[in-house]
Amino acid sequence: MTEVVLGRTGIRANKNGFGALPIQRVSFDEARVILRKAYDCGINFFDTARAYSDSEEKLGFALSDVRDRIYIATKTAAQTGDDLRKDLETSLGHLKTDRVDILQFHNPSFCPRPGDGTGLYEAAAEAKAQGKIGFIGITNHRIHVAEEAVGSGLYDTLQFPFSYLAGDRERSLIKGCQEKNVGFIAMKALSGGLISNGAAAWAFMAQYENVLPIWGVQSTVELNEFLACQADPPSLTEELCAVIEKDRTELTGEFCRGCGYCLPCPAGIDIPNSARMSLLLRRARPQDYITEDWKEKMGRIPDCIHCGHCRDHCPYGLDTPRLLADNWADYQKFVQEGRERENTDALTVG
Repeated sequence: MTEVVLGRTGIRANKNGFGALPIQRVSFDEARVILRKAYDCGINFFDTARAYSDSEEKLGFALSDVRDRIYIATKTAAQTGDDLRKDLETSLGHLKTDRVDILQFHNPSFCPRPGDGTGLYEAAAEAKAQGKIGFIGITNHRIHVAEEAVGSGLYDTLQFPFSYLAGDRERSLIKGCQEKNVGFIAMKALSGGLISNGAAAWAFMAQYENVLPIWGVQSTVELNEFLACQADPPSLTEELCAVIEKDRTELTGEFCRGCGYCLPCPAGIDIPNSARMSLLLRRARPQDYITEDWKEKMGRIPDCIHCGHCRDHCPYGLDTPRLLADNWADYQKFVQEGRERENTDALTVG
């Protein structure tokens, strides 16, 4: 079983990390089945967050009896030291534990430091001294914040988006983490669902000995795919390299990563999915998105009030309103073409 050592933390984690954001979408009993199977099959690193509704509670429900055999990382989006302390106490209660192995600042717009006036770093350091957390980490979607955090010497781990769609700057970030002995946790290893070949993603990640990918899992079917890679690790064959190059070609340029920091939308638009619908239609099963439910969701795009919230909060600097408009136009065209195909098929049968 391949392991990753998370920098100076010394944490030795199975190369398959468990991203627990998606389990907020399933019941407690379903979550327990998935989490226990992951644990029973050797996965020992579980990543969650205060912001993931009941994800922490489900982890506590499923794994509290094996707490000493796993690593738990959670996150706080607190803006002050007092709020961080409150978040941490809530997390500990939900997780049914007296400590978390890594407490991460959750995508702050700046790099928290001692003396910056927020009290965030001081509160985290205090919790570490009290034994309530093992290490201090940070997550981000802004590469300049991530680079500053790594260079600061203040953080034990960095969690950042990384997949085979990443560029030179992201790869340099990983090298910087290795040089500074900072653990690198890779989120969005499937680029928010746009990468559909798990074997290609796994084989790509295997090249980076200091990178721990956390796969977002919400079903045993998804879990089984990564467990299969664990049992029989795929290598970068010509075939998988061709898959990667094809994906890189198709996904070059501006596209929504589905991180969700544009939400909430005052018009009720499901921005993370609606702003990349064109890609989802062509890279997943289109029938999953040509439903009455999705037609209603996409139909909210013309109700955009152009408040600028999504554009201002996008960590990738995307012109989100334009992406929404483009995807709405493409979706309408796709639905219409589907209707025309159905009519043609009906006439042919008749």
